[in-house]
Amino acid sequence: MNMTQLFKRTIHDWASWGEVYQDIDAWRPLIEHIFARENLPLSEIEHLMPGTNAVFKVGNVVVKLLAPRESGMDARSDYETELFGLRRANQLGICAPKLLATGCIRDKYDFLYLVIAHISGVELAQFESRISDCKKEEIGRKLRDITLKMNTSCARFNEINVIHRAMEAKRWTRFSTGFMLERQAWLEQQSPGKMMFTHGDLNSDNIIAGADGELYIIDFADALLAPAVYEVAALLCGTFEFHPAYLRGYFGAGYNAADIAEQCFHAVLMHDFGADMIRIHFGEPEEMTDLGVLRQRIYSVVISGKSFGR
Repeated sequence: MNMTQLFKRTIHDWASWGEVYQDIDAWRPLIEHIFARENLPLSEIEHLMPGTNAVFKVGNVVVKLLAPRESGMDARSDYETELFGLRRANQLGICAPKLLATGCIRDKYDFLYLVIAHISGVELAQFESRISDCKKEEIGRKLRDITLKMNTSCARFNEINVIHRAMEAKRWTRFSTGFMLERQAWLEQQSPGKMMFTHGDLNSDNIIAGADGELYIIDFADALLAPAVYEVAALLCGTFEFHPAYLRGYFGAGYNAADIAEQCFHAVLMHDFGADMIRIHFGEPEEMTDLGVLRQRIYSVVISGKSFGR
């Protein structure tokens, strides 16, 4: 087989990647080759919810082909991080997709790929608005059990320094100079402390309610070593949206609102998407005149169970 003929489209920047990454016909020859190479049964290729990479469902498995270097994004770090996260979750008994195969196809471009078992279930984001408070508490408890297993010490698996990255993040440029300087000084004073494995993006799109009643965690590409508190940023702002039932499940029936607010404050200031979380839940950048305003806004949201201004 002439490998140079498997993928025939041209990728030269991010826009050209965007034109092809969900085109089943463009990927079919590569997917067929991967499944033959890995001795996996081939069946109909179907779309899954689009993300950054080329991801398709094939029978009972999912194949993910990562954007090549020519797209303008070098995905190798994400690939290695996701591999580590999946393998670790499988070893720890955390409900996550089982890794079936991985490798690189050297074709017209070098395509890194992962093949994982498909989880039969529904993303929490698709039905969260319809579930009862009792069910939310149950989900909160299950997520607590998962994070207690997951947020534990491990060997370094990528080069991300959570504090340095937070200092260099460009998403905060809409905030006032005074706020940014105060945040910078706050970050400089943070001692890394005990660093744990954190998923980094436990929003409701990455949590699947399985048909077997279990909660499954997917998409480990944003994982990093960080203080364990880092994990609560996406949980509180993305999955729980500060609903008291989730908080009771995750933190316990007698949870301390001030303590949760302080955890959120720390997590948001160091999180890669912390600036976006502030705009969605706590107010516009121009309203954040200093860290004290942000801290008070977070506390108000935890107490009320509703994002600021809603």
